[in-house]
Amino acid sequence: MSIPTILDRFPTPPCAKLLGLDILEAERDGGRVKIAFTAKPEFRNAAGNVQGGFLSAMLDDCMGPAVLIATDARIYPSTIDLNVQYLAPAKPGRLIGKARVVQLGKTIGFVEAELADADGKTLARATASLRLSAIQKAVA
Repeated sequence: MSIPTILDRFPTPPCAKLLGLDILEAERDGGRVKIAFTAKPEFRNAAGNVQGGFLSAMLDDCMGPAVLIATDARIYPSTIDLNVQYLAPAKPGRLIGKARVVQLGKTIGFVEAELADADGKTLARATASLRLSAIQKAVA
């Protein structure tokens, strides 16, 4: 159940569609966002858990929208550094990501996110450094 946000002005990227991205909450002040994802059975590794690269992509797909929402989509964030900590195995199903903008400068920003299962257990968390560009220069 997506809520209306400034992001409705842009088509959902194919990678976000693959991850089942659904914006649940967005707060411009503080640059906070809550997003649901669908971890498909095809995302499993040999142990039956969601492969870490998919979790990393979900975390990244929380942090970028947090910046877009915080800046009314005037600034486009490009991840230049991503640090992920995997805390517990993730099973296929609904996962909930939360992100917040820590600080935005003129050209670099800092964000953080966490990903939890449907029961609220934190599965992974991440911090990222982002290059900030004017949206009209970044999105063709």
